[in-house]
Amino acid sequence: MSTAEPGADDTAGQPGLFEIPPGARRTPTRIVLLTGPSGSGKTSLTNRLGLPVVSLDDFYRDGDHPDLPRRYGIVDWDSPDSWDRDGAMAALLDIARTGRAEVPLYDIPTNRRTTVRQFDAGGSPIVLAEGIFAAELIEPCREEDILADALCLWRPRLQTFWFRLLRDLGEARKPPLTLLRRGLSLARQEPAKVAELVRRGARKMRVAQAEDYLRELATRA
Repeated sequence: MSTAEPGADDTAGQPGLFEIPPGARRTPTRIVLLTGPSGSGKTSLTNRLGLPVVSLDDFYRDGDHPDLPRRYGIVDWDSPDSWDRDGAMAALLDIARTGRAEVPLYDIPTNRRTTVRQFDAGGSPIVLAEGIFAAELIEPCREEDILADALCLWRPRLQTFWFRLLRDLGEARKPPLTLLRRGLSLARQEPAKVAELVRRGARKMRVAQAEDYLRELATRA
């Protein structure tokens, strides 16, 4: 005969009774992380798609930040330590939950944030977050259940080198010799870099394949 007092909690020992069902935490806006080597076509792809986009490069740290990594006698902007991972993740969480967030605008030639703007997803079910460090956020986004997918754009590295150099020279991002030296170094490292992005959970895709996939995803999200 039970000796429990009336009103006592008799649900103890029933695992799962109050567990949240899978999908119950699903946010109204999902995040697609778009990564790949610098010059692989991320920005041009997002411009063609017309979906709301967060440029993760805007979360670079200012050039006078005391903890910036250095290489070749200059700041190593290809290291994730030059980037505000926590700030980027906080913004994506706000976007997933509310459709809005304050995001910085970064000026690469002067190495600094120039202003802050209000991002609005406009009711879109998916938002693209693109940048060379996007893979840093795959696990955190998955843990927060806001990840729709993670893609790594890829094309032959000579193409990547050429398009990256044309872009960087055209935007006067850094002195030409610095851009050339950086570009050659990135080209040598590119196969290993792509393999690492895939290892971290990004799916490797050609640009055209990714464009078709993301257009289809936007219609069924």
